[in-house]
Amino acid sequence: MSRIPLRLEPAGLEFVNIQPPVDWARIFGFSGPLELEIGCGLGEFALAYCQANPHVRYVAFEWRKKYARETYYRAQKRNLLNLKVLELDARLYIPKLFSPQSLSGIHLQFPDPWWKTAHKKRAILLPSFAQLLFSLLAPKGFFDLRTDVEERAASMLRTLENTGLRNPLGEGHFHPRPENDIPSSREQRYLITGQPVYRAQLFKPQG
Repeated sequence: MSRIPLRLEPAGLEFVNIQPPVDWARIFGFSGPLELEIGCGLGEFALAYCQANPHVRYVAFEWRKKYARETYYRAQKRNLLNLKVLELDARLYIPKLFSPQSLSGIHLQFPDPWWKTAHKKRAILLPSFAQLLFSLLAPKGFFDLRTDVEERAASMLRTLENTGLRNPLGEGHFHPRPENDIPSSREQRYLITGQPVYRAQLFKPQG
């Protein structure tokens, strides 16, 4: 990781002063499902997912500039026109950039567990933010959650279910890995070592 350079070209700074409502069809140049990833890291999942799903408009947040710019650079090299990378704080900009019921899907993979009690307020899935994300999902929209920390997995799953998201396997149940699922670079390591990954794909009810 330390060998990755800090590339000079910023990722997504054109969104800093954009005024809502955001016209995503104009920004991407086409219409289609709009999906969000919070904390894409080096973007292995985002890059592979966008390549496999060219009809999906994908917005990936990553506050660490080195990782965001590297993901943006790789997206340009692959000519992925359906991926936008933003080196911005998701908690500040998601409410500004997305309208209620505008998202088809949200991805949150391996967020920092923030072990210390004093730091837990930094966790991304606090109840208020989880409720905001629920409001941004369209009916039938999905929430893709993955983590390797069982304690945090149970807590995040409970928080998401409390927003009104529906768990197809029943409340509190994690999901098996689907066939042909795209793993992130971190999950690829766990598939090799056998370390468990706690995952769930929840859905917003239609009515």
